[in-house]
Amino acid sequence: LGVESGEKSASSSPVLSHIRFVFPILPPISELRSQCRTTLLLPPELKRSWGDEAEEEDDKLPPPPSPIGEGPSKSEVSELDIETLKIDESKKKVNEFLEEPEDSTIEAVTTGETPYTSAATFEELNLSPELLKGLYVEMKFEKPSKIQAISLPMILTPPYKDLIAQAHNGSGKTTCFVLGMLSRVDPLIKAPQALCICPTRELSIQNIEVLEKMGKYTGITFECAVPVDSGSEKFNRNPVFAQVVIGTPGTIKRWMSQRKLSVQEMKVLVFDEADHMLAKDGFQDDSLRIIRDIRKAQRNAQVLLFSATFDENVKNFVSKVVHDYNQLFVKKEELSLESVKQYKVFCPDEQIKIRVIGERILELGEKLGQIIIFVNSKKSASMLHTALVELGYEVTTIHGALNHEDRDKIVKEFKDNLTKVLISTDVLARGFDQQRVNLVVNFDLPIKYDNTGEPHFEVYLHRIGRAGRFGRKGVLSCLQCRWCSLILPF
Repeated sequence: LGVESGEKSASSSPVLSHIRFVFPILPPISELRSQCRTTLLLPPELKRSWGDEAEEEDDKLPPPPSPIGEGPSKSEVSELDIETLKIDESKKKVNEFLEEPEDSTIEAVTTGETPYTSAATFEELNLSPELLKGLYVEMKFEKPSKIQAISLPMILTPPYKDLIAQAHNGSGKTTCFVLGMLSRVDPLIKAPQALCICPTRELSIQNIEVLEKMGKYTGITFECAVPVDSGSEKFNRNPVFAQVVIGTPGTIKRWMSQRKLSVQEMKVLVFDEADHMLAKDGFQDDSLRIIRDIRKAQRNAQVLLFSATFDENVKNFVSKVVHDYNQLFVKKEELSLESVKQYKVFCPDEQIKIRVIGERILELGEKLGQIIIFVNSKKSASMLHTALVELGYEVTTIHGALNHEDRDKIVKEFKDNLTKVLISTDVLARGFDQQRVNLVVNFDLPIKYDNTGEPHFEVYLHRIGRAGRFGRKGVLSCLQCRWCSLILPF
């Protein structure tokens, strides 16, 4: 599926003589999945217990098949137009709003007789002056993005029906549900009225930061429900009176079971990265419990499900969870970001992959913005970090085994542009937003944690989405040992 470049790199080192770079044409997810074949029996269904993050499962990664043949003998390097990828801060718009591909199609399916009209401006949504000020002054938006223009009238119009919404990475989904929560809160009621559940602490904190910025002039209170390292705070906290709560499922469940978080006044329940929250190998049981407990207290609470991907199994399951709901979907073939060029790099072994990163990718990254290198496990993250540091490169690494204080510090330094290269497990694959990232590397290809060796196409799309934010251009490089090409056919 690739088109190989015929140009040779004059500066290729002997170590890199066994590498060939291929520019792929990525077909739709459904087409890719149909091309994958496995003869392995499916293992027993995996279920997650109540947890705070989707941590990595090192021991459950399938072993690679035996190598077949030798790697390529020549280096064939596709030249990149570096100038087109550089971030020119002088050309940034003063009032920047989120963008989607012009030819993208969002399919809307509505129920009932309520008419919904797309909003060309934020004023058409009948928002409070305080919220409009937050959007224009703090967020520096000019107008709604495509997904915002279509979804916000559905969220904010009585009778406040449930919504399942899918759109491209970086298209403005966070603004949709944050604005929806802020709009539904009654400032006079000093109790939780909106709840957002996220799969990781990093995404929870990021969403809180967006809410704080957007709601700056409203006086609405908020709290972030994420794990803390202090045992005393974990079990001896005060009741929650914040009007909006955003957090991870384990902490939310603990607060509810300890009767610290009341849901008697709850109006809106949001699931960010909903496909993962409702997947069998994600937090399906946890999410169902939250929905059941809230609907027991507030039968008409609005449920909003947002994600960049929804596979057919999750779609079928969702229809059993929410009823009389509206939905927005993007065609599968349009999900891949056109602004991100995707390359696969064949490498003979893991050591060559490390050299490729050091001698090619990091050198390229110095001329661009920031780089995220994705791995599948904590073990791979530690190995790659040590190897690159020994080669003289400055990198930082984040994974689920780090304590919470270290994780927060690493993310803050990266967002403040104090560090340039970040090695990460999939704790940052979903929703992590850093505009300066325009180079993403798959050191490990995303594979499902079920011992089948099946590629995880949805995670692949989420990883792509960390680059090319807000319409910027970006690059994705997939480093593949030869055996990987038998598993992931792009």
